[in-house]
Amino acid sequence: MAELSRGGKQKETPKVVILDYGSGNLRSAERAVARTGVDVTVTSDLEAAAAADGLVVPGVGAYAACMAGIEQLGAGPVIAERVAAGKPVLGICVGMQILFDSGVEHGVETKGLGLLPGSVTKLAAERIPHMGWNTVEVPDGSRLLGGLAADTRFYFVHSYAAQDLDVLAQAGAKVTTASHDLPFAAVVETGALSAAQFHPEKSADAGYTLLSNWVATLR
Repeated sequence: MAELSRGGKQKETPKVVILDYGSGNLRSAERAVARTGVDVTVTSDLEAAAAADGLVVPGVGAYAACMAGIEQLGAGPVIAERVAAGKPVLGICVGMQILFDSGVEHGVETKGLGLLPGSVTKLAAERIPHMGWNTVEVPDGSRLLGGLAADTRFYFVHSYAAQDLDVLAQAGAKVTTASHDLPFAAVVETGALSAAQFHPEKSADAGYTLLSNWVATLR
């Protein structure tokens, strides 16, 4: 498929791959991304993942299980090479968490992809999991959350998060925070790498806006 550019010439519709490594709400993510008008493929084909205009890394469940799936598929180097080459990657939920150096669950530390600094740890909150709609604190200049009102809510389901915000700031990442008793990283943007702790595919129009903003970076 193709669309018209501003000059009247046809240009190819961006191609997005949703990485199938055995974890994630693949079909709901597929529908949500397809709503933005791009060509979407759900696949475990690493060549397709490397070549796509945009790559979505979903994830639900345990950090260690998701990393095991990534390692079994051999997807880690592909994700890292895309980021190094400036080719957009979007991590969602645990797909965001595995981008960090490590994750700690039940006292066990699992090595992550090391594309974001710091560790993912259990939320220091009275009620776990953090489930439901919550607002976020958006920093100036956020591409993913541009155009959204300050009281916009997103849908979260998680018990772990990246909570060392200073480490991310020192690395130059743009961090959107949310709070569940204490603040944590809800969105991280750095170069070609973007990540959301909440589920855009479950966040109605707000999620659609975020995905549309991400897709706009592919054009």
